[in-house]
Parts: sequence; C-alpha cells; structure tokens
Amino acid sequence: MELPGFAVAVWIFVCLYASVGGYPNGKVREACTSMVPCHGGSPQLSPEHTITVNGTEFKPGDSIEVHLSGPDFEGFFIQARDAEHLDSPAVGSFVLADRRRSQLLTCGRTKNSAVSQTSKAKKKDLKVYWVAPGDAPKHVQFLATVVKKYRIFWVKIPGPIVSQTDVLSPTPPLHATSQAMSTSYPVSYISKPFSASGCGSRKFCIRNPSNCDPGSASCFFLSFQQDESSVFIEMSGPSEGYLAFALSHDQWMGGDDAYLCVNEDRRVHVSTAHLKQRSYPLLDLENALEDVSWRLADGVLQCSFRRSIRLPAYKGRFNLDTSYYIFLADGEATEGGLIYKHHRQPLVTNGLYNVTGVPQDIGGSRSPRLIKAHGALMFVAWITTVSIGVIVARFFKPVWSHSFLFGKELWFQVHRMLMLTTILLTSISFVLPFVYRGGWSQQAGFHPYLGCAVMALAIFQPLMAGFRPSRHAPRRQLFNWFHWSTGTTARILAVVTMFLGMDLPALDLPDPWDTYTMIGFVAWHVGTDILLEIHSYCLVRKVEVIEEDRVQILQSLTSAEAEGCLFKQIVLTIYICGNIVFLVAFLIAVNQV
Repeated sequence: MELPGFAVAVWIFVCLYASVGGYPNGKVREACTSMVPCHGGSPQLSPEHTITVNGTEFKPGDSIEVHLSGPDFEGFFIQARDAEHLDSPAVGSFVLADRRRSQLLTCGRTKNSAVSQTSKAKKKDLKVYWVAPGDAPKHVQFLATVVKKYRIFWVKIPGPIVSQTDVLSPTPPLHATSQAMSTSYPVSYISKPFSASGCGSRKFCIRNPSNCDPGSASCFFLSFQQDESSVFIEMSGPSEGYLAFALSHDQWMGGDDAYLCVNEDRRVHVSTAHLKQRSYPLLDLENALEDVSWRLADGVLQCSFRRSIRLPAYKGRFNLDTSYYIFLADGEATEGGLIYKHHRQPLVTNGLYNVTGVPQDIGGSRSPRLIKAHGALMFVAWITTVSIGVIVARFFKPVWSHSFLFGKELWFQVHRMLMLTTILLTSISFVLPFVYRGGWSQQAGFHPYLGCAVMALAIFQPLMAGFRPSRHAPRRQLFNWFHWSTGTTARILAVVTMFLGMDLPALDLPDPWDTYTMIGFVAWHVGTDILLEIHSYCLVRKVEVIEEDRVQILQSLTSAEAEGCLFKQIVLTIYICGNIVFLVAFLIAVNQV
C-alpha cells in the first residue's frame, strides 16, 4: 500500500528537521565529553571570546566567578576540568547568576557540572559561579564552547587555570587541548604542480586514477618521501574546498591521524586533526608540521609539508614507520574554512602500507571489495538470470513443451535453473554488506529495507513453487496468479533497489552514466517483452483465420509453430547478447570505482 503524498512529505520534514535542529534549548548532554555541538561542520580556528575569573587560587568549597564575553553569540557550554588531564570528566559544580539565560547540566556523575544557554537569543556576556569540590585536583582549567551561528562555533576555548592554595603554578604553563586553535607556522607558495617522478623509486605514491599526472585536473595525488628522521608529504587533487588524508589501523573512520588542507578565502590552511568515529575532525591546538607550502590554481588544490617520523610529544600523531590504511578525501568548504562532509566515498588503500618502507606507486578504491561484489552479484542475478528465466517461462512454454531434459520439459528445467541461480546469487550478495559493515547500515537510506524485501520474496517464490497444484487442479489458476504477482513484485523492487544503491557513497558509480544504463536495461527488457507479446498475438490471429479444412489447419499450425519458434529463438539470442552488454558495462564501472 502506498503512503499518501502528504504523509511522505511530513515524514521527510520530520527527518530533516531532526537532523539539523541542533540544540537551541541548550540540552547538550550528548556533548559532555567532546564539547562539540552536533551541528556538522568544523570548529573555527581563532577564538573571538574570552573567559575570565576573579581569582587564581581556591580551597575546597570556595566560589569563583567565571565570566564569558565577546561578540554576539547564541549558544555556549562551560565546564571546569583537571588542567593536567583535560580529557578527564568535569570537576566541581556551578551556580547560576542569571537563570533566564543559563541553565545547569549534569555531565557524568557530577551534578550541575556544566552550564549552557536556555535559548538561542543573542548575548554578549554571561556570568556563573564555580564551586570547588572537596576532591578537586591541584589545577583546574575552565573551557568553553561558543556558538555564534549554527555552523560558526569554537570548541574548548581555553580559559584561565586556577590552583589550590599553597600549590605551585604548573611549570611549564599548561596548554589547553582546544580543537579550536592552531599554532602558526611559516607558509610559502608552491610555484608549479607536483611531479610523479620518483614514485615507486624514491617516494611512496598513491594516485587515482592509477598512473595519473598530478598536474592534471582529474588526478588525486599523495606522496611520502623520507629524509632521515622526517617525511616530506605532497597532496593534490581537483578541489575548491579541501583535501585530507588520514592514517588508520582499519578501513573504517575513527581513531585516525588526519591532515587537512582547507581553502579559506583563496588561502590554504594546513592543519592536523584527530578523527573520532564518523564525526567531524577535531583540529589540534598545536601543529607539528614544518615547511608548509600550498598552491590553488585551475581548480587544483596542492599542499605540502614535513613532519617527523615520530612525534611522542603530540597526542594523536601516529608514527610513520608503521603500516596503516591510508584514506584520501575531498569535499566542499566555506570561505571561512568550515568543511562539509565529503560528498563521495574516500579513496582507501586496499591494504596496510608503511610509507617509510620500500617506495611504491599504488592506487586505491573508493568502493570496498565486498560492496563491489555485492553490486556485481545482484546485477548478474536481477539483470541477467531472472530476466532470461521470466522470458523463457512466459514465451517458450509452447515452443519447448515437446523437448525434455532430465525427464522434465525443457522450458521448465531452464526456467528453474535460472531462478535457482538467481536465489543463490542474491543470498550470497545479501550477506556481503552485513559482513562489511558488521551489522545494519544507518546511512544507506531505503536501500537495505527494500533489499530485505527482495530477499524475502526471492526465498518465498521457490517455497511456494514446492506446493504447486497439478496442471488441471482447480487451484492451479490461483497458484499461477500468486506465482506471477510475487515474481513481478520482486523484480520491480529489485530494479528500484538497484537504482537507489548505485548512488550510495560505498558504491558511487559514475553519474549520470549509471542511471542511463539502468534506464536502458529497463527499456531493453520491456521492449523485448512487448515485441514477443505482439508476435504471439499475431501468431494466434494468423491461425484463427485459416480455412476450416482440418488438414489445412494442421499444416498451417505446423508452419506457424515453426515460424514462431524461429522468431522467438532469434529474439531470445539478441536479448541475451544485449543483457551481456549491459552486464559487462556495469562490471567495468564497478571495477573503476
């Protein structure tokens, strides 16, 4: 049963609203640990707001006034943490000075350990009081996340450090691990495109497409060249927004060491970051990069920098003398440097590589092998075997009814073999995404739901066929109708599911070429079906107009059957060849992503 258009519109609105609504009421407990608002985008780099306090020392039970001020802002989130372990939970509790604009939140097990806004009304400053707990650490630092607009925000702005009485101030001074700040460094301009010279001999290179020229407008290029205790890195690709690569222990985003080159108003900012699961990258406070250069010309973004092989002083930076999966992604960015989620699947190496080991010149894939196999098997099943099987059963039953194979009519054996092959291929293909994802995918839209429906119908068909009544049984007509309707529904759902699946990030086929190919196949199949229907109708009419002489009828029937058999076999041969062409085209496209 189809949903009414109004219901669909309401459902879409609710989903979109839920995904972008944010937290204007300040109920941001989900951000207690990271202090990152669930707005998407990346935090700004240079804070505009400041935190001040009315004292630098405290004893358990003391109250310290905390003041947040700066240009107009809509939201905020304030915590106090152990200055020597800023990743630790919030400490102490807060008391409000203005209940109309601020509210208390409980993070972890500590009641009233954070403060946030009550609405998104603009404000220039805010005052609260922090009460020191009995088990307070020696040094406490105040941190604030400030939201100016929905996608303009700063995360973990570092505030003053306060210490317990009679405790020496920390030496050297502690630095906040704010993801909103970045250490400045000398930057130079790259005068010409990178070169692939030395790839595989002097430097480790990743190119997509394989063996492409880094100077071309369609080449994604990443190289690593070791120089004693450091590695010089070059990255380029067709992007007006940003390019990024990450080192990972697996083929999933999360817990990765990332490097970003972001176009900020025609200037490229290079920074390091840490990836946590599928969230936006958390930019680092201190940048461990040297010899930074960039170039932005003809739609190609280039950046280069140097970093030490080992950086024990920088948390989150991986050692470059170990093997990793390497991700290479691109996407859009605003003029202010806010980056958006990459619009297609990142390029991922097919194995673990050590960039300081033996130099290699490799490629990568934007589609995992298991997902490629999933798409290929489904295409073979629902574009080739099931389509041919349906045509054989629909139009070749009278033609091959006198031919037998293993004691059964030839058309039936061919039809059954093709349908069982379809079920086998579908079952294998159905399992592959679950193996790859390790469970259900929440990012695939309606595709997995429709896929489950197709799988269920594919299994139901042979089970129903096992209870097929005899040819002249009263219920045979009812069975025929159910068998046809179930199969037709499965085929229609399979085509719709494949249309949806082709544009998913995990199997992002060339657009709009993939859509045209599927439309071409549907037209090819429907056209063949209509042609055979017209031919069958004409053949029946031809026999009906024959003279009433029985001998003449028999002779004409024999002649008509022979003519019809030859025509159908020619059409079937052409149809199979056309299906093979569509199948080969699809497999070539899958192999290229």
